[in-house]
Amino acid sequence: MEPEDAHSPGSFINKVDVPDHVHYIVAFFVFVIGVLGMTGNVLVIFAFYSNKKLRSLPNYFIVNLAVSDFLMASTQSPIFFINCLYKEWVFGEMGCKMYAFCGALFGITSMINLLAISIDRYVVITKPLQTIHWSSKRRTTLAILMVWLYSLAWSLAPLVGWSSYIPEGLMTSCTWDYVTYTLANRSYTMMLCCFVFFIPLAIILSCYLLMFLAVRKTSRYQLERLGTQVRKSTLIQQKSIRSEWKLAKIAFVVIIVYVLSWSPYACVTLISWAG
Repeated sequence: MEPEDAHSPGSFINKVDVPDHVHYIVAFFVFVIGVLGMTGNVLVIFAFYSNKKLRSLPNYFIVNLAVSDFLMASTQSPIFFINCLYKEWVFGEMGCKMYAFCGALFGITSMINLLAISIDRYVVITKPLQTIHWSSKRRTTLAILMVWLYSLAWSLAPLVGWSSYIPEGLMTSCTWDYVTYTLANRSYTMMLCCFVFFIPLAIILSCYLLMFLAVRKTSRYQLERLGTQVRKSTLIQQKSIRSEWKLAKIAFVVIIVYVLSWSPYACVTLISWAG
């Protein structure tokens, strides 16, 4: 799939020589994913704000994830879909940069938010007593703000000279430049993969391993060795931990799906980084 040299003068991209039906197939899947992504996340946000029982501190992270995923779907899918129909990028260089910036911002926010959810679950399950003292709406809001600021910093970097945003693949979408062999591009790509994907993923897996071990320690076998009064209080704590563990397992399924979705892209990026 080599780019054609014969493209409109002054354009900053070239077309890719592939059959038209390839673009239309991609357009179909982008349309379906976009509709499902926007609809599903709107329902999550609506449920959160319409049901007071759902407005617990852990669910603030869930609704933040829904917001970032909704924005990801709504800013990427329609533009990607239109470009697929035209079989080229039609929104100009500035449109490409803004499209890629939004994709980076909301994609990174989702990943770091999953990291925040994992850490939150880890603290609640392994240190329940400490959680009572330091958990608050203010601290949860601050954590969510830090997630967005961290993501914003990585997303702004290509706009200010550390790497850049360019068209990719079939030239119907844009992302950071991981193909041009320069020091700025290679350093940004490697740092991005490490601090946005692989290191957060390692922390997430570590949190879940420690959570699993903590849940095992509250097994019924240990409770049978305790006195009656102690056993009752411990049983209450055990039920609470298992309830939190159920929420953690749901979050883990979301994390696994997210990782499966982005791992191929991360691998392709690293292959290109290696030349």
